[in-house]
Formats: sequence, C-alpha cells, structure tokens
Amino acid sequence: MSDPTVALSMKKVSKKFPGTLAINNVDFDVRAGEVHALMGENGAGKSTLMKILAGSYPDYSGDIFIGSQPVRLANPSQAKAVGVGMVYQELSIAYNRTVMENMFAGKIPKKGLFIDWEELKRKTLASLKRVGLHEKINPEALMKDISQHESQLIEMAKVLNDRPCIMVMDEPTSALSSEEVQMLFKIIREIKKQGVAIVYISHHLPEVFEVADRVTVLRDGKKIETREMEDVTKEELVEMMVGRKVEDYLKEKSHSFAEPVLEVRDLTRYGFIHNISFTLHRGEILGVMGLAGSGRTELGRCLAGADPVDYGRVVLGGEEVTIRSMSRMLDKGLAYLSENRKTEGLALRLSNRENILSSIIGRLSSRGFYHPGKGGGLIKELYEKLIIYPPDPSVGTSNLSGGNQQKILLAKWLSTKPKVLILDEPTRGVDVGAKKHIHETIVKLAGEGMSVLLLSSDLPELVSLSDRIAVLKQGHMIGELTHGDGFDENKVLLAANGERSVFSVEY
Repeated sequence: MSDPTVALSMKKVSKKFPGTLAINNVDFDVRAGEVHALMGENGAGKSTLMKILAGSYPDYSGDIFIGSQPVRLANPSQAKAVGVGMVYQELSIAYNRTVMENMFAGKIPKKGLFIDWEELKRKTLASLKRVGLHEKINPEALMKDISQHESQLIEMAKVLNDRPCIMVMDEPTSALSSEEVQMLFKIIREIKKQGVAIVYISHHLPEVFEVADRVTVLRDGKKIETREMEDVTKEELVEMMVGRKVEDYLKEKSHSFAEPVLEVRDLTRYGFIHNISFTLHRGEILGVMGLAGSGRTELGRCLAGADPVDYGRVVLGGEEVTIRSMSRMLDKGLAYLSENRKTEGLALRLSNRENILSSIIGRLSSRGFYHPGKGGGLIKELYEKLIIYPPDPSVGTSNLSGGNQQKILLAKWLSTKPKVLILDEPTRGVDVGAKKHIHETIVKLAGEGMSVLLLSSDLPELVSLSDRIAVLKQGHMIGELTHGDGFDENKVLLAANGERSVFSVEY
C-alpha cells in the first residue's frame, strides 16, 4: 500500500552515459510538505537525478511515482504537467523584457488579437504576492533592473504559477547574502505549509541544517543514505559525501612576513568604497570580510581595474601603478578571480585549454601568430596542481562540474604567474572535496611566495586560511583582526557588525 504522504518516489532509477553509469539504482522519495536536501560532491549525480525528474533524460531505467501514480517522464513538458517545478541555479530570464513578460512567457493573456496588459499586470502582482514582492516590484520594470535576490524569488513565483506538487531548488542561495538567504527560507517555509514537496540541492551545510527536514546523500551515482536532519551531525554528513573524514584545513599561521607587495592608500570609488588603506606582504593571505553592501567585491574589482577608481594610491611590487584597466593590472602582476565564474570568469563554450590560456595569449604569440602549443607544459602543471577532473584539457568547460569549473578559472589566472591574486568567493557553489583542494592550493601558493587577498563571506574559510582579516562596513575599512590576538568565527561576525571591542587594530 502506498504512503499518502509521499509526493515523489523514485525506485531503482539508473542513467547511463557513454562509459559512465551516472545514476546507479537510486531510491529517493520526498514527502508532501517537507524540505528534503539532496547532497553530494560535484559529480555525485544530484543534477542528473533531478534532470531525470525534469524530463530531460527520457532514456532512464527504473520507476517514478508522483503521489501513487506511476509516470514516465519523456520530456520537460510532461514533467511539468504532472506537477514537477524546477528552479535552476542559472535563472531562465530575458533581462531586456519586463517582470510580467518573464513571469508569463508563453502564457500571456490576450483580449482578442491583442495582449491584455491589465490582466497580465494583475496576474503578475498575484504571483509576486506568493513570494512577498508585490509591494516591492513593479510588474512593468525590466528584469535587468531587478536585483539577484529578487530575480531568484521571481523565478520561484514563475514556477509556482504552475501549481507544482514537487519543487526542485538547485543551489538557490549561491549568489545571495546572509540576509537574503533568511528571506528566501521564510518563503520556502510558506511554500512547505501549502503541502509542496521541496527538493533542496546545496553545498552549504549550515543552510541545510536550518531549512531541511531530511537529507539524502549521493556519491559516485549511488545513494549512500537518507537521514532525518535531527539525527545527523555535520561531520557525519561530510563523511557520507566524501567517503572519508574531512578535517577543516587550517593554515599554519605566520606572524612575520617579508617585504610589502601591495600597498593601497585611500582607494576610493564614490558611493562604493571610501579611503581604503592596507598593506599586503609577500606570502600573506589577507582576508577581507564584510556584510552585504560593505564594498568587499567592489574593492576587488577596483584594484583589478574592472571598475573605475576616483582616487587613491597603489604601489605594486615597489612600483606606483595607475589603475586604468584589467589588462594593465594583469601586466603589472595582479590577477582577479571574479565571484561569478559563469558570466564573468569563463567562456563555457570553449575548451578547458582555451579558457586557461585565454589570459596569456600575448605571451604565446609571436609575429602576430598565436601558438597555443607553447602552453602545453603549463597546462599539465596546472592540471596536476589543482587536481582537475577529467584530466583532459580538450573537454568543453560547460561539461565540467561546478568545482572543476572553478579550478579551471583559478588555473586561468595562475597561468599569468601573478604577484598578487585576488580571490572573490573562491569556493562559492563547490562541493566539500573541491573546496578542500582549493583551500590547500591557496595555502600552497602563499607558501611559495604569492600574496593573496581573500574576499569571502564564508566565515570558516576566512578564519582557517587568513593570516589577518580586514573588516569592511558600508564601504569603509573599520578594523583588523590578527592571529596574534586570536580570532574565531564569532569574533569575525561581531567585527563585521561593527563591534569595535573585538578588533586587534581599529582604523
């Protein structure tokens, strides 16, 4: 007899790709009105399993039940018709169209031969109300003027228009601040009360423990275990995901450094950062922490030449530098890894080799001709250093997991042999194993003499890797924490909220 509380049941589901069994006899169920976290390292099979549910891979084997009804999901339209709603990490948005046109694309109401704009606006406001945006968003506003957080909620509202009984959310918080995450969780809890079954895919352990009722872990295409969240610890969950115990990687903290490599004085971009001053030494990892709107990312972009600077003095490697462009700063020895790898860091349609070498084309050219073969040795070295999988530079970057895409982006900038490497959220959206590899690489690079400016909202990452942590608030650098006086996650968070008593040095 079937369980009436089960909204989705997948039994003995498998999916083969050439040479790979991506999903291997997986059983997975979700109850109505629960948030069920689906976790695993990149490449574990999470996305493949959910694409089967979305109708994207009709050649699967096994059985799927929506409620008590067996279904065969041959295409996305069929999946949507039986109640499956997908909110992907990469939002499906037409940025030059209005909110209401995006919300009802393909289903815009008409009055005779013409669009019924009043009805479209009314329906859009009703949809926005479901996610708490009806008083904040003008349905006639262009999507390009809507924030990332609001775009995420609009995408949710769009999916809810179809009245799904199952909603899959893939890394919904990857581009959100901590405040925005809490707002999203409030919406999720409201949807849950309506009896919707929610599959929540995330790499962020604290989020999963806060919002999920149960968790299922996949590894190498197989189901490892399903547990109630109240019955599992963070350490047990990590061990299930990676198949071994993973300890937080703690950098051996240095207390003295060699000569200054980067000296910044009074760096200002009006409205974003104001009179920022600091010194970064050779072989040092300087963490930069700040809450949403602090100017953390803006600082990295200004130093890299991605955004204009109004005034300030920058000395790099003993030479005073005028910031004019990213290419100029790269030539001077400063590389910047953007927080958004898909839109600003990588050309996903190109191969891994092409992406990695794209930053040093000039160095691989002579007499007007580009010689990519010259970069073969460098590619091999970077693949080994970063443990990139699969170990084939000719593979298209779009085919890689998020963690391996991030490693390709890191390899792209390491190929330039920078003196200073600015890392903006270097492990956002990657799994535990890839995160550990990236952390180990950062520490090794610092040990080899590279200077690292680590811009991160990940408190454990900042605390474990940084030699010092500078704190930004509302565009101003307000103080510094040093290991000589000790710092932990609580102290860093208090500092970011402006509690001056915790600072080792107050600016």
